Amino acid sequence: MADSTDLLETDLPVVAAPMAGGPGTTELARAVAAAGGFPFLAGGYLSGSAFAEQLRTVRALGVPFGVNLFVPADDADDQLDTAAFAAYAARLQPEAERHGLTLDPQPVTRDRDAWSEKLDLLLADPVPVVSLTFGLPAAADIAALRRAGSRVLATVTTPAEARAARDAGVDGLVVQGTAAGGHSGTWDPAHTLAEIRTADLVRDVVAAVDLPVIAAGGIDGPDAVRGLLAAGARAVAVGTALLRTDEAGTSATHRDALTDPALGPTVLTRAFTGRPARGLRNAFIDAHETAAPLGYPAIHHLTRPLRRAAAAAGDPDRVHLWAGTGYRSAATGPAGDVVRELTRSL
Repeated sequence: MADSTDLLETDLPVVAAPMAGGPGTTELARAVAAAGGFPFLAGGYLSGSAFAEQLRTVRALGVPFGVNLFVPADDADDQLDTAAFAAYAARLQPEAERHGLTLDPQPVTRDRDAWSEKLDLLLADPVPVVSLTFGLPAAADIAALRRAGSRVLATVTTPAEARAARDAGVDGLVVQGTAAGGHSGTWDPAHTLAEIRTADLVRDVVAAVDLPVIAAGGIDGPDAVRGLLAAGARAVAVGTALLRTDEAGTSATHRDALTDPALGPTVLTRAFTGRPARGLRNAFIDAHETAAPLGYPAIHHLTRPLRRAAAAAGDPDRVHLWAGTGYRSAATGPAGDVVRELTRSL
């Protein structure tokens, strides 16, 4: 099945979703590409220099790949409720003390996730595809990436976002349903996400805009892939399905949690980062979800030392366990086997 989309240089209509913070690795990208899929480098949370090094490493594989960037919100600091942040920091301090930590009660501000540095790198040395998450940058940035030779995708969660992305000049869309694991790509973190099947959202978006679509969320087997392609998607993006594979950089704590009957099901939570994300329900979410304020990336920075310590200590109740609704189907073994199984009988 050659050239399954107008956007990707790939044999199979499967994209390895960008998984920032550890699960995404060069080895995973290599394995997915070798099986005929299209890998993405997760640019989120990396400094400019670390991003440049990751780019060099993935380029050396000699395979087509994409890069995902988090789009910073220009008003993130202005929107942060500093009193609510301080109260939340105080609330979480006993959790931190379990791991010998003291949380910083002062919010990290002016964090733009090295947007300018990453953009400059991609303009100087383009990659085939750049995807954008958490909103849209300036239209001039999108135009510059396209002039440099990259195809630009925007992550959307509603038809309205899809229309705005089209009007901004993107080449295609990643349509993310609420079943997807990890952060929601919603452009408005304060918006209450209405549960919607990914196939239904794909149909709504395809009806609203004439752009090629990659579907993300709830992809737990070949039937789901066939259903999303039938709904109008050109390809599917999988993340959770790859979390337990040999090549993924998923922590041992996270891997074990995916098969722990005491954890789950998945829920949407902002307790860990101040922005909605889907992960396995655990004690931290139960204790703090109702008190968690909006405030990404400040809340992300607040809880990150605790989450890292908990993961290292094998404490699944104080770490984010990002996973989509189909996490029970995530298989062990080579990532290439997962890609081939998902596309069986297409």
